[in-house]
Amino acid sequence: MAQDNNVERYVKLVSTGLGISIDSVRNTLLLLVEGATVPFISRYRKERTGGLDEVKIGEIKDLHAKYQEVDARRQTILKTIGDQGKLTSELERQINDTWDMTKLEDIYLPYKPKRKTRAAKARENGLEGLANAIMLGRVKDVQVEAERYTNDNVPTAEDALQGARDIIAEVVSEDNTARDIVRVAFKNTAQLKTKVVKGKEAEGDKFSDYFELAESMTRMPAHRLLAIRRAENEGIIKVQVAPRDKESAISRIERNYTRMQNSRTTAEQVKLAIDDAYDRLLEPSIETEYSAQTKYDADTEAIRVFRENLRQLLLAAPLGAQRVLALDPGFRTGCKVVCLDEHGSLLYHTVVYPHLPHKDEEGALNTLRTLIKKYNIEAVAIGNGTASRETEEVARKIDATGKLKIFVVSEDGASIYSASKVARDEFPNEDVTVRGAVSIGRRLMDPLAELVKIDPKSIGVGQYQHDVDQGRLKSALDEVVVSCVNSVGVDVNTASKELLTYVSGLGPQLAQNIVDYRAENGAFTSRAQLKKVSRLGAKAYEQCAGFLRIRGAENPLDNSAVHPEVYSIVQQMAKDSKCTVKDLMESAERRKAINVHKYVTDTVGLPTLTDIMSELEKPGRDPREKLEEFQFAEGINTVDDLREGMRLPGIVTNITAFGAFVDIGVHQDGLVHISAISNSFVKDINSVVKLHQHVMVTVVGVDRKRNRISLSMKD
Repeated sequence: MAQDNNVERYVKLVSTGLGISIDSVRNTLLLLVEGATVPFISRYRKERTGGLDEVKIGEIKDLHAKYQEVDARRQTILKTIGDQGKLTSELERQINDTWDMTKLEDIYLPYKPKRKTRAAKARENGLEGLANAIMLGRVKDVQVEAERYTNDNVPTAEDALQGARDIIAEVVSEDNTARDIVRVAFKNTAQLKTKVVKGKEAEGDKFSDYFELAESMTRMPAHRLLAIRRAENEGIIKVQVAPRDKESAISRIERNYTRMQNSRTTAEQVKLAIDDAYDRLLEPSIETEYSAQTKYDADTEAIRVFRENLRQLLLAAPLGAQRVLALDPGFRTGCKVVCLDEHGSLLYHTVVYPHLPHKDEEGALNTLRTLIKKYNIEAVAIGNGTASRETEEVARKIDATGKLKIFVVSEDGASIYSASKVARDEFPNEDVTVRGAVSIGRRLMDPLAELVKIDPKSIGVGQYQHDVDQGRLKSALDEVVVSCVNSVGVDVNTASKELLTYVSGLGPQLAQNIVDYRAENGAFTSRAQLKKVSRLGAKAYEQCAGFLRIRGAENPLDNSAVHPEVYSIVQQMAKDSKCTVKDLMESAERRKAINVHKYVTDTVGLPTLTDIMSELEKPGRDPREKLEEFQFAEGINTVDDLREGMRLPGIVTNITAFGAFVDIGVHQDGLVHISAISNSFVKDINSVVKLHQHVMVTVVGVDRKRNRISLSMKD
């Protein structure tokens, strides 16, 4: 966030816009301007913000940025109009009092430098006087009056009237009231119509639902609008958006301009000009504006869905620090096998060929059993791509007792990682197949730590992610990653540079400096040691320290979310309890005896003290759920095995506004439409299902030609 010493200018505006108290907004903005991050403010500055969460702090940050953008545009407009010598005190006041970008642009429109328009040409030909006279109703006979304005460039009275109407049309099109009338017409009655481009029927078959469509924009869901806009961008269909009843809008505009007319002939000229203004200038202009706004709103909804899915994916239950054998399945090329230690380090890799055409299942099982015993493997991770079900069936034969934990892991984005610079730097001597298998294994151990290495758009949990504004999408997804990383916390001695990059107050360079320091000096033994890292100054330390964990540190608080700035309070609690900090953390009885009100200071209040006590109870606790094993239905391996009415176990792989996709183990996810999610009405799918949730579904339809599966979660 850019430095802004004039925070007070925005406090009341943001407070009113969000319904948040002025003090909370002011303190939040001051903290942001000082360089504090959203996770830090939310976690460690509750007294100053009134306990605002990350969502509210993010809203304050975004609205403040929006008003700064309006301010910057305002200055440009004032300068442009001033340079024209047209900036009156009343106009300046009007501009300065406006905080809505659309209204600001409307005020600026008459003064905005334009290309050569029909109205500009008419003014050059001396017809502005005629236009003004007609608009004010000061002409008894327009034909006679028009004759007075003929010249070499305007040979006839009709030419003069046409030029005057061009001027009137432009005036009407730049009038705030007229523009608002058309905006309201679009907002309330806009209808979208589509028509397939001739000859594009076969090429655009996937968009066939939109070849001939007429639908009210007020009822159109975001995902459908994005699909239609994609088809339009690909040249498959043409799209038109217009109010269903433009006549009522035109009539309202006419009433504003004809009430002063005392001549039927001048009124007719004004009406003709207004009709022209609407068709040629107003409707196209407002359609562009409306289309941009509805696209923005659709993007917002798609990004919201993507954010929620990404959050669930990043915070998926981890297996934890266990030794893992990972299998990247394949038929002809075999299954790549890697063995990882509890830290995710590569111990060994090979290839087995249990499937056709080699069909060496026995040899594969012998190899896998040997590796599991040699490397003390505790769990098996299997990628969910090609040959996944077949490989899972083989893996379940490894251990007859069934004690070996076996998990199917999403491969989405693994190929992106395996070919990336990050992967090459980690494994410079291994090929992409080994790197991909390692990624599958590490995803099981800690999804968050591994997925931060991949562009979120490549993870496969979005909805029309390539159609939305890419800048907004990246910013929104980065915020989610930052939020997730800091809510979980990071082990500073094992974290990759990519994971450290998202820690509050760090970024790529400081993350690299931490990794370099670790390599040169060994593991960190205390948080205070972070201050020795190159370029990690006091501000960065303040922002990051509470989110970094040091296991086995001499001070047990270094492996907790308690911030170093309040260590002295915990130490005083321990002293007053006549024990050590470690004793305090291990004894519920001692903690229960503490009166936290005794430790309230001018800067540390009950919210922080309550957080401290919670952290002492479960230091460094992981907020993520516990991982559960899952097994697909036996004998159901392909779409051909499906029959309507089958009841099958599945895993939710993606959530959209229109439904949830579920993997039932047949190499093609099925769709549970929102109408089939529950027996009761569902407004928000995320209130019913979550990513990676284990669900039971019923097969309600199988379209083998289009490879589509329809499922239901209803009882």
